[in-house]
Amino acid sequence: MTKLVYYLFYALSLLPFWVLYALSDIEYFFVYRVIGYRRKIVRNNLSSAFPEKDEAEIRRIERGFYHWFCDYFFEAVKLLSISKSELRRRLIITNSADHEEWYRQGRNTAAILGHYCNWEWLSHVGYDMEPTRRQCLIYDPLHSKAFDHLFFQIRSYPPNAIPVPKRDILRQLVTWKREGIRSLTGYIADQAPKWQNIHCWLPFLHHETPVFTGAERIMRKMNDVVYFVEMTRPRRGYYHVTYRLITDEPNSLPEFEITRRFFQLLEEAIQRDPVPYLWTHNRWKRTREEFDRRFSVSHGKVIEKDLTAQG
Repeated sequence: MTKLVYYLFYALSLLPFWVLYALSDIEYFFVYRVIGYRRKIVRNNLSSAFPEKDEAEIRRIERGFYHWFCDYFFEAVKLLSISKSELRRRLIITNSADHEEWYRQGRNTAAILGHYCNWEWLSHVGYDMEPTRRQCLIYDPLHSKAFDHLFFQIRSYPPNAIPVPKRDILRQLVTWKREGIRSLTGYIADQAPKWQNIHCWLPFLHHETPVFTGAERIMRKMNDVVYFVEMTRPRRGYYHVTYRLITDEPNSLPEFEITRRFFQLLEEAIQRDPVPYLWTHNRWKRTREEFDRRFSVSHGKVIEKDLTAQG
């Protein structure tokens, strides 16, 4: 079954972009118009994130999002067979040489990003890195073995790209550091953490938002040079990437400051163009009020309250 799924999607990836986008338009009709996939969540997210926008503008962004959302899937599949020359033409990286300068100084780099534009394409930014460098792609394994294998192959396109499960990331980075291997590690850091993993709340798109801090802890431990990945979509099927330096001295900053700067930069990108953000994710389902009711914090540890005893 795993091989069958892979070969089917590989065959799909061989189609030219114009055919894939025609299929995407058909998918849009069914996903948005017929099924209404998570449309209530998307509309609630957009309305609360942009209270200053009227209903007509919210609907326009909503329709644009679903068009992009369908494109995202076919663009990701295309990575299975896209040529390096075609990828270079469509994925423009303005300052990748910055990483090489840090490598020459004996430093590793980290790139922090959100579910914005096509993050699967960002797994291919290492195509112009020297072969001795490593691009570490952190991922959360999927429950479906067939689709987990499919996306593992999608993210393994550059020969120096190494997809690593998030549970193994620190061990892998420490090993490379001991071996003197220079690396760029990519973190997607805008998911909603589980209750027990909430250690920080930040303002984000008019919400008090619980945020992941694990990426920052690893960056500090490894003393990485930290960049925000700014990605734009000038037109369909084309992306531009610019690395924005957050800090080259992570341990000199206050706790959670790297995370705060990341969310500030991500919010600025979304404010400029809200369409290519993953609005289907119910990222504000956990509120501060509910957290304070259910948990207490002692010495940095989240401790669940005994609500029955309080009863």
